[in-house]
Amino acid sequence: MHYEQSPIKRRPSRQIHVGSVPVGGDAPIAVQSMTNTDTCDVDATVAQIAQLEDAGADIVRVSVPDMDAAEAFAAIRARVNVPLVADIHFDYRIALRVAELGVDCLRINPGNIGREDRVSAVINAARDHGIPIRIGVNAGSLEKDLQRKYGEPTPAALVESAMRHIEILDRYDFQDFKVSLKASDVFMAVESYRQIAGQIEQPLHLGITEAGGFRSGAVKSAVGLGMLLAEGIGDTIRVSLAADPVEEIKVGFDILKSLHLRTRGINFIACPSCSRQNFDVIGTMNELEARLEDVNTPMDVAVIGCIVNGPGEAREADIGITGGTPQHLMYRDGEKFRKIDKATLVDDLEREIRERVARKQAEEESIIAKG
Repeated sequence: MHYEQSPIKRRPSRQIHVGSVPVGGDAPIAVQSMTNTDTCDVDATVAQIAQLEDAGADIVRVSVPDMDAAEAFAAIRARVNVPLVADIHFDYRIALRVAELGVDCLRINPGNIGREDRVSAVINAARDHGIPIRIGVNAGSLEKDLQRKYGEPTPAALVESAMRHIEILDRYDFQDFKVSLKASDVFMAVESYRQIAGQIEQPLHLGITEAGGFRSGAVKSAVGLGMLLAEGIGDTIRVSLAADPVEEIKVGFDILKSLHLRTRGINFIACPSCSRQNFDVIGTMNELEARLEDVNTPMDVAVIGCIVNGPGEAREADIGITGGTPQHLMYRDGEKFRKIDKATLVDDLEREIRERVARKQAEEESIIAKG
């Protein structure tokens, strides 16, 4: 059975706004990443943010470790459109400065700020500028007393740490915040999110922190985030990879697409190939993915090498190809469309996909023009 919409019932949550992006409530699950450039290198940081935005990032986080970086943030903010989260630790003055400079969200733990007057200054600045706060708990940086109490990071320890910070915000009647409880261990992270999901109404930012390199990190994130998202838990996600941040966005959307929670770009249905294949499925997929990275229009494309599973998958896709001899058969909207030769297979598929994109865009523009 093919689902047009996800059967997942999402956890009800309070909606906040990170710039123009709604997070929580009935808003689409936001996909975000973080720059890994030197924030003081404005040109490099702006260039990377542009790449992330092109890949589909809804939100981008930028580290702001000192006041020099805060001043650089002002120049970055002026040159990009995507909502920006400032990642700040310990120094409350940095938070006050970026609040003045147009930040869209503060990633800061109130308990790490220090004296009560400093905490209240940050919360008041966030309130005055309409900026939400993200509380970010990490298994690798738990408070020392919690480390002593629990002996090691545990889900209960992460939740207790988060609730400490939340209690500070509650004391000042500040409710526009989201929470993350990240661990590199999948089960620890998943159980932490499960526990806190029933204790607060605010949106949850999901992530498996320090997940690893591209392949292992993508797998670990897909497993952990997939478990939570399938239970309806999660309002925004980051896939943490020791890789190009653009890959984090791509993997994030792939996870959401697999659960029918977001649609962006092409969803390829491709066989792993076997001796029945009548064309090079792997080579074809590699070339198609490289050529069509710029396509954002949602559609299903089936690339199946033989006639055993090919017709069934191709009929369910928007566009499909099934291997045959001597020619291959292309399907369009569930119907046999035409035969194509092996030599022109990739070109013909790309042309058909781009023509479909052009038609959809023309239809959307026509609807907009009619009001």
